Amino acid sequence: MSFDSTDEPTIHSAMSPTYDPDEDEKEASLRPRYLSEFQGQERIKENLLIFIKAARERGEALDHLFLMGPPGLGKTTLALVIASEMGADFKPTSAPAIEKPKDLAGILTNLRPGGVLFIDEIHRLKPAIEEMLYIAMEDFELDWVIGQGPAARTVRIPIPPFTLVGATTKAGMVSAPLSSRFGISLRLDYYAPEELKSVIRRSSHILDIKIEDDAVGLLAGTSRGTPRIANRLLRRMRDFAQVKGAGAITMDIVHEGLGRLEVDFLGLERLDREILKAVIMRFGGGPVGAETLAVSVSESVESLEDYYEPYLIQVGMLARTPRGRVATPAAYRHLGMEQPNEDGRLQF
Repeated sequence: MSFDSTDEPTIHSAMSPTYDPDEDEKEASLRPRYLSEFQGQERIKENLLIFIKAARERGEALDHLFLMGPPGLGKTTLALVIASEMGADFKPTSAPAIEKPKDLAGILTNLRPGGVLFIDEIHRLKPAIEEMLYIAMEDFELDWVIGQGPAARTVRIPIPPFTLVGATTKAGMVSAPLSSRFGISLRLDYYAPEELKSVIRRSSHILDIKIEDDAVGLLAGTSRGTPRIANRLLRRMRDFAQVKGAGAITMDIVHEGLGRLEVDFLGLERLDREILKAVIMRFGGGPVGAETLAVSVSESVESLEDYYEPYLIQVGMLARTPRGRVATPAAYRHLGMEQPNEDGRLQF
């Protein structure tokens, strides 16, 4: 879709000369394939380089990896990078997609030696699948029951040596027996602004987008420490630059684009501010429970706890207490609201 001089949308088919068949490939190429292309997480990359080099020199599959961290930091990408560095097959799936033991058996028996199996949301594995995975991880075998009733017997089926990469945003929900079977545990941290600048510059180069240096800095500061959000904002600024500007992403374009998207200079979105306003205006600044707060802003508890709350806590706008969530003085200042004194009266 493009816009003519009257700003009326004009639809182009895939055969139109304005359609770029390479655009989808450019979008997909934003995901790095090697550690040298992976931005940020330097400590993790340094250790992985050693582990990967040692495994390749021994001709073995890399030890199983457990990746922890908030969404959007690159857990799936890192699993793909590991497979590329090892020169191995990559099979991605998610825990909810593995419903029965035969599903897991089919995946594992079709892996080539040294292959990488990536299971996202591994904390959601069913107990029967998890039990089956224990033996596969340790002995590279599958326990399988043949027959029924008194004639039933258990046989062990060998499978090729493989690397399991398990990823989760809720490490505390992964059982101890499962987490202890991972030889390498890595926790991904939020990105610093300088690291996000590198992510944005790399993505803008791949997408062939011209972007000013100060615009890069502003986008990095509003990306919530998350590469996925940085790339998402970059693509939206590209749209604004194409329609409202001269094609290049400037500070003016970013200011206008962020305003239209209701993203402020700290990266807080409209719902972030609604959450803070709810805590302050509906519940007197807190404390308030997660379920009550989620209902008050018409959002799921999972989204509140996994996406919105961690960043609000990181930037010092929200605090967790044993009794519930509490708005901090920084939240009042950010919203331009007066904070009550201890006796409940407003401070002026």
